[in-house]
Amino acid sequence: GDELRIGPFPRPVPTGPPPSYNLACRRHTTHLQSLELCLRDSSVLVLLPLPAGTLTRRRCKTPLATDWPILGMLPQLLVNFWQIHDFLAHAVNKQGGTAEFMGRWFTKMNYLITRDPMNAHYILSKRFEDYVKGDEFREIFHAFGDGIVVADSEKWRDMRSLFHSLFKDRSFEVLLEKTIQKKLRNSLLPMLSNLGGGETTVDLQDLFCRFTFDNISLLGLGFDPNSLSIGLPDVEAKKAFDEIQECILYRHGVPISVWKLQEWLQIGEEKKMSKACKIFDDFLCTRIASKLEELSKSETNNNQFDSLLEAVSRDEARRHGKFLRDSAFNLFVAGKDTIASALTWFFWLVATHPWIEAKILEEI
Repeated sequence: GDELRIGPFPRPVPTGPPPSYNLACRRHTTHLQSLELCLRDSSVLVLLPLPAGTLTRRRCKTPLATDWPILGMLPQLLVNFWQIHDFLAHAVNKQGGTAEFMGRWFTKMNYLITRDPMNAHYILSKRFEDYVKGDEFREIFHAFGDGIVVADSEKWRDMRSLFHSLFKDRSFEVLLEKTIQKKLRNSLLPMLSNLGGGETTVDLQDLFCRFTFDNISLLGLGFDPNSLSIGLPDVEAKKAFDEIQECILYRHGVPISVWKLQEWLQIGEEKKMSKACKIFDDFLCTRIASKLEELSKSETNNNQFDSLLEAVSRDEARRHGKFLRDSAFNLFVAGKDTIASALTWFFWLVATHPWIEAKILEEI
């Protein structure tokens, strides 16, 4: 319809043995704080911030958990943090598909949660313009610059149109396939083969994060940082990017006044944030400058490009440092952990569901 639907919603009909764990998707946002998506079976969980303009704390009609004085529903969330996806899915289903989360008093961390896919479509596509991110969001995510993840209205539409046209370009499809195949052949498969012969324990998600970081760097900047190589080197740019994301997550867990004070005093997580931003910005700016210099000395082929940076920089109006830096940063945000998490969960689910593994091998 023309508005968000409030449950109860019919449960999806399973088409086979249901997976016992869920898959987490990347974060999107609205005008107050943040919007998160999780998948469980074929359900969708959407966390939508509730208005916090009143001084009185209202009573929840469909509480996600017990609403304690001062602490709100935070205690149960922390107790179940180790199984957060399962906990949220079970709690929301228990309330018929929609539930409310009330955070600590005076922190404005209150959310409406729904698993209806139509609501996700309504917020993220059909009426996206109604869910502007706003100044508060841009303060929390200032490291993202003015990229598509934090853009609103016409600016968002313009950037979406730009990247949509690039991603549909046949040259990009060729570049994507070539880049991933090369990284698989030269890095990931040799790494897994090297680990397969012994009893070494390896963090599979770390391998996939390195794999996607290198691929995004190659696709976006035309540069391979080789974070996925024998010995798993500590690449400074990748470490800095991970720290930026951790610090932004920290900002979501504390009142604004707390992290702003830390930022002003340059202590705690905010000191780490400032240092990480400088390191990653230096990495991006160095690669962008090198690529632009390389392009200025070579003949332009309008039918092909070897990186998204090259494709975007063909437009003189967009060929300036800040736009290219912000676009590259947001590309890392969009493509690194999302794909790595999906790959990790996929192989974990396959490993814990032998009948699925057997069917995959049968198809191969």
